Amino acid sequence: MAQIIQPISPAAMDELAALRLELADTSTVEIAEELPRIDLEDQALRFRLLPKDRALAVFEELDTVHQQELLDGLKTEYVRDLLDSMEADDRAKLFDEMPAKVATRFQSQLSPSERRLTAQLLGYEPESAGRIMTPDYISLRASMTAAAAIERIRHVRERPRHLDVLPVTDGHRKLIGTVTLADLVTSGPDTPVGDLMTDEHFQVATDTDQEAAARLIQEANLNALAVVDHEDRLVGMITVDDAMEILEAEDTEDAVRAGGSEPLERPYLSAGVFMLARKRAVWLLVLAVSASLTVTVLSYYESYLANVTVLAVFVSLLTGTGGNSGSQASVTIIRAMAVGEVRFSDALKITWRESRVGFLLGAMLAIVGGPVVGFVYGPQIGLIIALTLLVICTWSTFVGSLLPLVAKKVGIDPALVSAPMVSTLCDATGLLIYFSLAALVLGPTLTG
Repeated sequence: MAQIIQPISPAAMDELAALRLELADTSTVEIAEELPRIDLEDQALRFRLLPKDRALAVFEELDTVHQQELLDGLKTEYVRDLLDSMEADDRAKLFDEMPAKVATRFQSQLSPSERRLTAQLLGYEPESAGRIMTPDYISLRASMTAAAAIERIRHVRERPRHLDVLPVTDGHRKLIGTVTLADLVTSGPDTPVGDLMTDEHFQVATDTDQEAAARLIQEANLNALAVVDHEDRLVGMITVDDAMEILEAEDTEDAVRAGGSEPLERPYLSAGVFMLARKRAVWLLVLAVSASLTVTVLSYYESYLANVTVLAVFVSLLTGTGGNSGSQASVTIIRAMAVGEVRFSDALKITWRESRVGFLLGAMLAIVGGPVVGFVYGPQIGLIIALTLLVICTWSTFVGSLLPLVAKKVGIDPALVSAPMVSTLCDATGLLIYFSLAALVLGPTLTG
């Protein structure tokens, strides 16, 4: 039996027209932010009402998780056209996050040229520069005139979306410089490209870590960075917008780990309760096991606390101070490492500097806290607290500055030894310092 298609009522037509006008008055970024907040059926409806170019721009603004959800609500033909129109690097990123079977099915539906470009990018190692570069670029020759270069750009059948910076290559596809589109347009038509290009250029290999490539773009104030293969032949460009996304993801990962959790790898509202708990549970377990060191130290010095009970009053104060000062140092060094300001070869200089910082902090706290405690609990207790604050702050800042450097050296993400881990370690060692100084000052009173 033939399916009867119900005609759209005039009221529904008016609603669609009003919705289309509303979308036209809303920016691309705002649509991309609001789209994931509505149900999938309404997402697909609104998305199909967008003009093709606008729909593509909105789609590329979405996180990969929301892109996959939206694709599930669209018709196959629409999906095929949408994926074929995407930038190759954005498409590769999307496929990389999909289940393998789904990605293979979508990839097989692409046009031969786009399928080849996508396969090329997916062939590089994850988190490498080759994985995030765009293989669509227009290269120029130094011998070209500005007019000839502009004419070449104008007649390229599929122009890249980013043309701010154009690579200049020799006859063997080796990069010899770059030229900006602005310089080409504003110069005389007969000016050679070689006179306009920047001789000092930057490039990275396809296997360079993507964060290192993104940091280079940021530090050198580049709009695009050339990517070359192992024979120094130009194979693609990394654009500044992709670099900023990489840096945002890396900074988010470091911030989350500094708070004692694992990155969600998806937007917060798209993560279920079980996933949120799972990402935090591992760290809680590790920190709980680490905290058992503190319990062990307290058990060992139980007789000290029994003889001089006032010492128990300051345990949390001292361990908290040590943990906080160590955390401050570790976060400072992790951030400095992330932006390329320090490296392992600077370890001696860093630890010496941070130890002095810790000594000054401890001295300030000791000057303030020692007399107050001495006035209330006696001069000996005041001296113990003052000395402990001085030593514990010096030690904790030393540990907090050294651990991230050592972790990086042995191939561990420095964020894994971030604030919570440093704080827990400093708690246990801080107690050892505290009771050792107490035994030194009180002597027989404490051990008798």
